[in-house]
Amino acid sequence: MNQPKLLIIGPSWVGDMVMAQSLFKTILNQSPNTLIDVIAPEWSLAVTKRMPEVNKGIVSPMKHGELGIMKRFHLSEWIRPNKYDRAIVMTRSWKAALIPWFAGIPVRTGYRGEMRYFLINDMRTMDTKVLNQTVKRFVALDSLSNQLPVIEPPSLSVSDENIAIMIETLNLNLKKPIMAIMPGAEYGPAKQWPSDYFAEVAQTYLSKGWNVCILGSAKDSQVALEIKALLHKKNSNGLYDLTGKTTLLDAIDFLSLSNIALTNDSGLMHIAAAVDTPLLALYGPTNPEFTPPLSKKAKVLRKTNGYIRDRKGPGRKGYHESLLKLRPQEVLNELEVFIKESQ
Repeated sequence: MNQPKLLIIGPSWVGDMVMAQSLFKTILNQSPNTLIDVIAPEWSLAVTKRMPEVNKGIVSPMKHGELGIMKRFHLSEWIRPNKYDRAIVMTRSWKAALIPWFAGIPVRTGYRGEMRYFLINDMRTMDTKVLNQTVKRFVALDSLSNQLPVIEPPSLSVSDENIAIMIETLNLNLKKPIMAIMPGAEYGPAKQWPSDYFAEVAQTYLSKGWNVCILGSAKDSQVALEIKALLHKKNSNGLYDLTGKTTLLDAIDFLSLSNIALTNDSGLMHIAAAVDTPLLALYGPTNPEFTPPLSKKAKVLRKTNGYIRDRKGPGRKGYHESLLKLRPQEVLNELEVFIKESQ
């Protein structure tokens, strides 16, 4: 019996790629012998290294938003010898569907979108009332009926060896509990809880004798600097600024080590959920019902009702008004209760 070969055109965002693991699990539950390869940008593809469901990750050479028709054609010629039986195009743009079409993959599954009828020959329609979450929309791409299967949440693997290296490199005292804070987010400050609010929480837990670790990409280093500038230097023992100093795989491992995470709606939020770290997620203009952290150990705080599309923060420094109204003491109170429940 031949092993089915499946090519996934994966999402560009880290959080979406984490949620895509639920689709990969669904595929293997229905066809355990399937070999799954994933094409995605390098920054989101890294997450698949911690997904045992993925056979191989293939880096997309396109920049974000780039048409890159010849690049897509050359990549399709490179993968053509793999003789995939099927492709699933997770994104809805027509350019995302070019690679499997160029490669001559016989079955090309995807949602209707952007006039790509001849590129997608297994076209799915989206009932937004039923598919009211991103993860449901992903999993439905492999559903053979109108009824969704039970959705398995993401569960990223970790490297004990890498964890040991990080502990030694940071000289981390594991007798002290660890709070990971992730103050960054895409779309800029509109999705970010204010840095001075994060600083107040960080100062409180440093004073309690915790390790407080700031995680994020190099883009988040400025926010980390703002937080550190507001801390009392004499009480900042145990603070670690890891923004821009760790890989995505390092962040996965470090979050698995953390006792609790405080985070904006971000890719790292989804990673924390996928390594089963208790987390408190702070939402502003985005909808926690549509893209929630997929974990029973997650709690969400939000000051608004319904989905607010405006991602331009009208408040100071571009912060969203709803996040400005979410005061540090309210978050500290929730953290105290949450930590007691998690112990």
